[in-house]
Amino acid sequence: MRLTAFTDISLRIVMRLAVAREREQLTTRAVSGMLAVPYTHAAKAVARLSELGVVEARRGRGGGLALTAQGRSASVGALVRALEGAGDVVGCEDDPPCPLRAACRLRTALRQAQEAFYVSLDTVTVASLVDAPTGPALLSLSTPGERGTVTAP
Repeated sequence: MRLTAFTDISLRIVMRLAVAREREQLTTRAVSGMLAVPYTHAAKAVARLSELGVVEARRGRGGGLALTAQGRSASVGALVRALEGAGDVVGCEDDPPCPLRAACRLRTALRQAQEAFYVSLDTVTVASLVDAPTGPALLSLSTPGERGTVTAP
């Protein structure tokens, strides 16, 4: 199973926010630069993470992004389910639909495998993802041309 780029970017943003220092003001633009992802993709991910209650996004002077307590304790399985949405691993109902869909066992087997994948991620929390060596690696990221505290708009 392969995650969508949207889910990948969202998880990377959550991980970077999980290690943010107390006075570090991270913005969507700064995080997108740190993680080497397009700003527009990062903005969409932040909007969805805000809808899910995982990230708090404050606008204006002194604003920025922060991981919520709910976000810190969230299971990665729950996040991936929410970000990936409901859907089959294969496109049985695509246009044109698969001619085998009425009698196929593959769809059920793949759905079970997908759920097993999610269940294996249910025991992993965002907080546990940023234990060493990942946390220090995330903290070493800076936006291109910057060092230290990030205050980019």
